[in-house]
Amino acid sequence: MTYDESTLTQLTADAEQIVSRYPVPRSALLPMLHLVQSVDGFVSPDGIAFCADQLGLTSAEVSAVATFYTQYKRRPNGEYQVGVCTNTLCAVMGGDEIWKRVSERVGVGHDETTADGKISLERLECNAACDFAPVMMINWEFFDNMTPESALSVVNDILDGKPVKPSRGPDAVPTFKEVSRVLAGFEDGRADEGVGAGEPTLAGLKVAKDQGWTAEGGAK
Repeated sequence: MTYDESTLTQLTADAEQIVSRYPVPRSALLPMLHLVQSVDGFVSPDGIAFCADQLGLTSAEVSAVATFYTQYKRRPNGEYQVGVCTNTLCAVMGGDEIWKRVSERVGVGHDETTADGKISLERLECNAACDFAPVMMINWEFFDNMTPESALSVVNDILDGKPVKPSRGPDAVPTFKEVSRVLAGFEDGRADEGVGAGEPTLAGLKVAKDQGWTAEGGAK
C-alpha cells in the first residue's frame, strides 16, 4: 500500500471503530469500502488491499463485493455524483429529457466523469421517490420535481463552484468523499438539517389518521 503514514494511521483507527460494531469482522466490509472511498474518492487498489488486510480477507474477496454494488466506484469519481432517474414514471414525466440536457451540458455519458473532476454522471433506474418525479440525486441527496431547466441550473452551480441545496436533507450537498465517510458510519452532525419526509410522501399517513384507519392489531 502507498498510503502515507498519517493517512494510514487515521484509516486504521477508523477501521478499528467500524470493526468493533460487528460480531464478525468481515461483516464490516461494506462500511469499510465507503471509508477508503472517502479517502481516495473511489475504491482504489490500495483501498482494497487495506480492507483485505484489516479483515483477514483476500483482495479477490474484497473486489467481488466492491464490483457488485454501484455505490462503490472503481475509478476516480467526481466531486459530485449526479444521478438522473430515467425509470418509467420519471421518464414519462421528463426524466429522459433531463438526462439528455444534463449529459449534453457536462459533455459526458453514463458512468463518466468530467475532465475537471467536478461531476460524475449516472443514469439511475429508480430513486424510490416516485411521489416527487422526475427526481435527480446528487451525492444521494434528493432534488425533487425537476425540469430540464432546474436540473441545468443545479449542474451549472456545481460547475461554478457554488453550493447546492437539495429538496430534502442537509442545507447543502456534501462532497462525494464527505458523503462516503458518513456512509462508513461517521456522523457529520447534519442529520437534522432541512426537510425530512416531504408532504406527498406523508399524504397517505394523513388520510389514515383523518379516517381513524389502523393496521390490523395496531394502535391508532
